Amino acid sequence: MGRARDERALLADVIEAAGPEHPTLCEGWDSYDLLAHVVTRERVPKAGPGLMVPRLHGMTERAEKATRAAHSFPELLTIFRSGPPRWQPTRIGPIDNATNLVEFYIHGEDVRRAPKGVPENAAGALAARELTPELRETLWATARRFARVAYRRVPGGVVLERTDGPATESPGASRVVARKGEPAVVLSGPAAELLLYGYGRRAGAQVEISGEQDLVAALSEARLGL
Repeated sequence: MGRARDERALLADVIEAAGPEHPTLCEGWDSYDLLAHVVTRERVPKAGPGLMVPRLHGMTERAEKATRAAHSFPELLTIFRSGPPRWQPTRIGPIDNATNLVEFYIHGEDVRRAPKGVPENAAGALAARELTPELRETLWATARRFARVAYRRVPGGVVLERTDGPATESPGASRVVARKGEPAVVLSGPAAELLLYGYGRRAGAQVEISGEQDLVAALSEARLGL
């Protein structure tokens, strides 16, 4: 199995274990909504532009609601597990990894880390993950690449410092300036946590934030991500 395929299977398992009404870190969404989102994302072409352009998001939202209304929770799970449709370029392994690996990882954490009471039969599936070194490196590479976009609305400097890098990694490789400015706020944590924070999952990301009080407050109020 390719890495994105592995993440697809894990995400499906987590959503199935949680059940359709489980909350997520995506505001206003339960796990059924999240499942409708990932299915719509790869099967409804007209929903695509709204994923990248905020003013077109209404089109995507309507498509996601239509997907949910048209399919039961078990049906959507089956569709999602079956993989991309034939016309999708993501049927090709490298494209699938580039497009879906991080997406599916983040959404799995959206379910795992949501404030909730974990169903007794789902405790194992929703437990914190032990990440492979390969996945940690992929998540850090994405966090670095996305950093300037993620923090562009923050009024002040932002620096990310990774705390779980390989022992052989140079100090510079574990640090990235997400937004230039002095003084700067410093976010420290494992690669996965820095990625989640940058993608707007503040409530679930476990990072340490240091800096002047007003800058830390400004960071906490700024809209992150796309």
